[in-house]
Amino acid sequence: MQTNATFTSLVAVGDSFTEGMSDLLPDGTYRGWADLLAARMAAQTPGFRYANLAVRGKLIGQIVAEQVDVAVAMQPDVITLVGGLNDTLRPKVDMVRVRGLLEEAVERLAPACKQLVLMRSPGRQGPVLERFRPRMEELFACIDDLAARHGALVVDLYGARSLSDPRMWDVDRLHLTAEGHRRVAEAVWQTLGHAAEDAEWHTPMPPSAPPRWVARRAADARFARQYLLPWIGRRLTGRSSGDGRPPKRPQLLPYEEYRGSVG
Repeated sequence: MQTNATFTSLVAVGDSFTEGMSDLLPDGTYRGWADLLAARMAAQTPGFRYANLAVRGKLIGQIVAEQVDVAVAMQPDVITLVGGLNDTLRPKVDMVRVRGLLEEAVERLAPACKQLVLMRSPGRQGPVLERFRPRMEELFACIDDLAARHGALVVDLYGARSLSDPRMWDVDRLHLTAEGHRRVAEAVWQTLGHAAEDAEWHTPMPPSAPPRWVARRAADARFARQYLLPWIGRRLTGRSSGDGRPPKRPQLLPYEEYRGSVG
């Protein structure tokens, strides 16, 4: 990879993590790390173009079926691919199939761009992660292997202690806060060879006093009522939060045409 390489276009492929949940803007839309990254890249490259095909709730099979060919046809300089984590969080999952689909995606995307970027997704501290950690680490080992074989870059968010802090995660415990997304954008920016704007993005936040027992129980109850039970309901009925939802930025257009919602 060329240090301080100049890229003229970016296409982001994935699920809610790349769509930008829960980095909420005043108009009710989501921003997220990919939009922040596009803003930085556009600031140094006139005419920079950006598309974000990500849709919340998508499994790796849906990403391959619905987004990969679209991204390939755009022939951008950079493609980011983050997928498969939703699969690992399902009660039952065929990890052989997940690895095969991820390999298919990489094999199709890598030749279609100058630089493919993959990620080891961040993981929040807590008992839920511990249950699914073996699957996640199997997925990340596959990502490392695919990157080595296809010349892709890997952004290691899973190993960043700063992003495991519960304070970096929204109340749904599944999506990063605005500060978390900012740090991810910085991590990808540096991985692409650009000079650091925040060299300490991976540094953990200063410790804070733990919440009182009553506050923890109230937060747990609110989380279960507002997020966990609806999530379980969607799993039982085969529905997804992204059903019928179009990509947030489906066309590879000059960044200026998206600026109102990115900035």
